Amino acid sequence: MTATTPGLVCAHHHLYSALARGMPPPPRTPDDFTSILELVWWRLDRSLDLEMLRWSAMLGALEALESGCTAIVDHHESPNAIEGSLSVLADACAEVGVRVSCAYGLTDRHGDGDTRTMSDGARRGLEENDRYLREGGLGMVGLHAAFTCSDDTIAAAAELATNHGVGVHVHVAEGAVDVDAPDRLRPHATDDWLLIHGVHLTDDHGLAGTIVHNPRSNMNNAVGYARPARFANPVALGTDGIGADMLDEFRLAYVRLREDDVTAGPDAPWSWLEQGWTLMPEARDDTVTWSYDPIDPWRLAFTTGVRPVEVEVDGESVWRDGAPIRVDAIEIRARAAEQAQRLFKTMEDIR
Repeated sequence: MTATTPGLVCAHHHLYSALARGMPPPPRTPDDFTSILELVWWRLDRSLDLEMLRWSAMLGALEALESGCTAIVDHHESPNAIEGSLSVLADACAEVGVRVSCAYGLTDRHGDGDTRTMSDGARRGLEENDRYLREGGLGMVGLHAAFTCSDDTIAAAAELATNHGVGVHVHVAEGAVDVDAPDRLRPHATDDWLLIHGVHLTDDHGLAGTIVHNPRSNMNNAVGYARPARFANPVALGTDGIGADMLDEFRLAYVRLREDDVTAGPDAPWSWLEQGWTLMPEARDDTVTWSYDPIDPWRLAFTTGVRPVEVEVDGESVWRDGAPIRVDAIEIRARAAEQAQRLFKTMEDIR
């Protein structure tokens, strides 16, 4: 039995993290959210070059297709390889056959320590967002998070987004270190912003935009449960870079909700998954034929192993019978493994 849906959407991804599996351990064991960022993810993004990025994006896009995900909303940072990075991501995804919305995350954490004004790195990131959008790329303007950005940087990102008619893609109150984010972002945020995580937002936070829930990542980083059902904002579902298996993320979102509220059913998490089609309506034009029927949240919440039989993007078959059509999956995984070793060697030199 088979059933069909539009292509699934990952509303928050970090394609640059696809090479992270097997990376060297941090120089010491992180014991809180900030140290996880400093000792793991900020070492990784500083180690990236454009060749690593290309194959990381190819691998991430391939794994998205394998899971019936045809559209990715990506948030990117590579502070030593900024210029051209968004085009590398977009081109890699297009080669595989996956839609992507790109944003470069501005941050002042790589500056001279003065986070009161925009750093050179943030300015270069702003220019990369502007270049990509001016050249017709599908995307948003990225901010890392309020706690690593000056007020000048936040204002510049918001202004650029307005000029291009797009939203801002920003991590918000993921950890306790960012609890003042609403006060700093509220004067700028509009309905087309993406507010990622929102774990430490109050119920009356007053921010406009869509909140993107990433249950697996929140659990992995021990930042707490966002309780997304409490928000008046629209809620979408993302992975925060841990693959793009959106049915699996839906199941986890459901059981996490159920742990918090035993009366809850899977309809709310399913609506968060469906919200992705509002963010990337192009995915509605895609078709995924699944190995299971019916596609019903009450069944899928407890049914693992549901995989796509065929994936069509904009009328073209890009995945069929367990293999991509446009690209060689074996080559992608081999080249990604080579680039991962280069990445790991660079990371070992960063403390």
